[in-house]
Amino acid sequence: MSVQERKERERAGRERLILATARELAEQQGWDAVTTRRLAERIEYSQPVLYSHFRGKREIIGAVALEGAAEMAAALRSAASAADGPRDRVTALARAYLGFAERNPAVYDAMFQLDGGLAFAREDTPEPLKDAFAALLESLAEVAGDGVHPGLFTEVFWAALHGLATLTRAGRLPPGDAERRVELLVDRLAVV
Repeated sequence: MSVQERKERERAGRERLILATARELAEQQGWDAVTTRRLAERIEYSQPVLYSHFRGKREIIGAVALEGAAEMAAALRSAASAADGPRDRVTALARAYLGFAERNPAVYDAMFQLDGGLAFAREDTPEPLKDAFAALLESLAEVAGDGVHPGLFTEVFWAALHGLATLTRAGRLPPGDAERRVELLVDRLAVV
C-alpha cells in the first residue's frame, strides 16, 4: 500500500468517525448539541482537523442525510422484496419507511427537516437522495392506477408517509392507531 493510499484510508476513517459521532450525539441530545467544538472533543481531534473534512455543521448534516438516504433505500428495498404481491409490497414499504423514521429520528431530521445544503427534486440532486426516491417508486409504480403518473403518485404517497412520521413523532397522532393508518393509506391510495 502506498503512502497516498494509507492517507486516503485514514482520512476516510476520520470522516466516518466524525459522522458516526455526529449521528450518535444528535440521536442522544438533538442536533442543537452537535457543534464542531463538541465533535472535535469527542473524536479527540482538533477543530482544524474536523474542518479539513467538513466546512461546518451544515455539511455534516448533509453528509448524515446522504448516509441516511442510502440506509433508507436499502431498508425499503429489503422490505419490499420480502413481500408477496403488490398490496403486501406497498404495505411493507410503508411500514419500513415509518419504522426507519421512528428508529432514526435525528437522521430523518437531517434528511428532511434540517438544512444540509442538499438539492431535492432537481438535476443536481445527489444520487443517494434520488435512489431513496427510486426505492419508493419501484414498488409504488405498479399501484399508481391507470392514467396516474407513477412519479407523481410516489410523491403523494411519500408526502403522506412523511406526514404520518412527523405527526406521530410530534405526539399529534394517537400511537395506538399506527397500523390502521398504514392500512388506510394503502387501501385508499394504492390500486391493488
